[in-house]
Amino acid sequence: MTAAAPPASRKARRLPWKWILIALAVAGLVAATRLLPVAAWAKQLEAWISGLGTAGYLVFYAVYVVAVLLFVPGAALTIAGGFLFGLARGILIVSAAATTAAALAFLIARHLARGAVEARARKDRRFTAIDKAIGERGWKIVALLRLSPAVPFSLSNYFYGLTAIRFWPYVLTSWLAMLPGTVLYVYLGAAGKAAARGAGRSGAENVYLALGLAATVAVTVYLTRVARTALRKAGARPAA
Repeated sequence: MTAAAPPASRKARRLPWKWILIALAVAGLVAATRLLPVAAWAKQLEAWISGLGTAGYLVFYAVYVVAVLLFVPGAALTIAGGFLFGLARGILIVSAAATTAAALAFLIARHLARGAVEARARKDRRFTAIDKAIGERGWKIVALLRLSPAVPFSLSNYFYGLTAIRFWPYVLTSWLAMLPGTVLYVYLGAAGKAAARGAGRSGAENVYLALGLAATVAVTVYLTRVARTALRKAGARPAA
């Protein structure tokens, strides 16, 4: 009789779905610039946002916050922020919006809808491990979970409101630990915008863009692996 494969072997065979999806997103952006009038659409959308002035930033900020509270995946919104506002401004607006959404969800779970969130948490076995780890190590576990999430971003914001962590350490930790992922996805959006306008770019500019994206992905992958290892040692990353 053949012995069952050890847990380490099973983990080794798991596909890195997150990075596969990122690669597909990049491929999709490149294909879109070839097959669709993305450049024209980008100019129209950017012109509309620019025409709103400061209100354009506020509209995107409000839409982002409400969408995250309603469990819309944050990655797509973050990429859109990079596409609309570029790298630097995109990081600023997305970081502010994501942190606000995380803070509001935390307060909702802790003060307004605790019963409903607790009922949902009891159905997710990951929460028990996370709650125990945060109770023992506080903000450090929140930081690691933000870097290598065991629970989807929108849902985890509510879960954290049930834990022992205090509000301001949670907000500061979330803001800092979410920055690497924010930079990566905003960079994808900014790269898509650059690709849509690629007719006038030189070969050196294309190489610089590709190297910048590769470096951003590499740093994010490294931080995710470090966080995953630390979480496993702390017992806060239950098996899938």
